This record gives sequence, structure tokens and C-alpha cells, in this order.
Amino acid sequence: MIAVVTGAGRGIGRAVAQSLAGRGCHVALLARTGNELDETAHEIRARGGRAIVFPCDLTQPSAIASATSRVLSELGVPAVVVNNAGVVQRSLVQETTDDEWNQVLQVNLTAAFQVTRAFLPAMLAAGAGRFVHIASISSTLGTPKLSAYCASKWGLVGFSKSLTEELRGTGLSSMCVMPGSVDTAMLEGSGLSPVMTPEDVASAVTYAALDAPLSMNGSAIEVFGP
Repeated sequence: MIAVVTGAGRGIGRAVAQSLAGRGCHVALLARTGNELDETAHEIRARGGRAIVFPCDLTQPSAIASATSRVLSELGVPAVVVNNAGVVQRSLVQETTDDEWNQVLQVNLTAAFQVTRAFLPAMLAAGAGRFVHIASISSTLGTPKLSAYCASKWGLVGFSKSLTEELRGTGLSSMCVMPGSVDTAMLEGSGLSPVMTPEDVASAVTYAALDAPLSMNGSAIEVFGP
């Protein structure tokens, strides 16, 4: 079974890739950070798993098209696609530049659309597969200095739920996982204390990707800690 994980170099993405590999998936690792991807792949292989690195700058549509094409040609049709890659920009609306806004929306939302679109025809032809999108508690609320991030994560849930309606009856499904505060680099500077590890979130993502019944198509799973 082939699983694709974006943003797999560190944090939640690395933990998800490791968890899926531990369940027997052959994992395709996508991110801009090649060295970190190599570390993730090494850790997976050291545990007997299978992983291949596909360096990909998710701010560049051409890079996404190239990486997803390589996955299809070198590995085959994914059974699982986890849209996890994310960035954050903390600034007041009046201080946020167009470039900063566009980068957050591209990585957090548009790249998820582009990755999904790239794999969707082959997965529809196969008649099976799951898309799991890593949203956030910020998909449910607004936060000062996080306008771009909140907009991207609210949008990701909307995208997932719209995709859900298009997938009904096809054997495919789309779900979101919405974590609260997790001990990752992205939480630094937020003023929040972590209440979960990346592995805590990865267990929920793995459930959504491999174990959840098809009737959960469209679900947005809250993972806010013990």
C-alpha cells in the first residue's frame, strides 16, 4: 500500500510517515527540506519500513506536478494521501505583505488542492483511496496575528468537505484531522504550551487513513489532547 505524506521532514509529518510505514505502507515523503526528508527515510528504513524521498517545494506548482508524477510512475497509485505541509506567519493584518499571505495560502491550502488534483484521476480509476488533510484548531476560530493561517485552515476544511461530496459512491473518502497545540517548531512563538506530541496526532491520522469506516467520509476529527 502506497502512502504519500507532504511536509514529512519533521513534526507531525514525520510522525505520520513513521506511523504509516509501521503499518506496512510504502511511504512517499514530500517536502522542501531534503536533508530532513532523508532523516525521516533513514529512521523508517532502520525500523524495517519502506520510504522514498521526493524533494518538492510546495510553493511551486511545477514542483508539485513533477513530484506527484514521479510518485505515480515510480511507485504507483497511492491508497493514502496525507496533506500535512504547513507554514505560519504571525503578524497583524495591516503588517502582512502580499508575499507572506500568498505563501501561507499556497503551502497550507493551495498545495493540498494541487496534490489532491494530481493523484485523484488515478485513485478514482482504482476505485479506492483516502485523503487526510491536517487542519487545525485554527480551522474553528480566529486568532490575532494569524489571519493568513486561520484563513488557510478554515479553507482546508471547506475544501475537504466539498471533495467529500464529489467522492460519494466512488470508494474514495476525504477527512480532516484538526490538532490543538502540538510540540512542534510551528508552536514556537505562539505563547501556547504543547499538550500533545506529534505521535499523538499521528495515531489519529493513521486511524483516519487506514482504519476509519468509509461512513466517516467528510469527518473533521478534533484532536485537542488528553
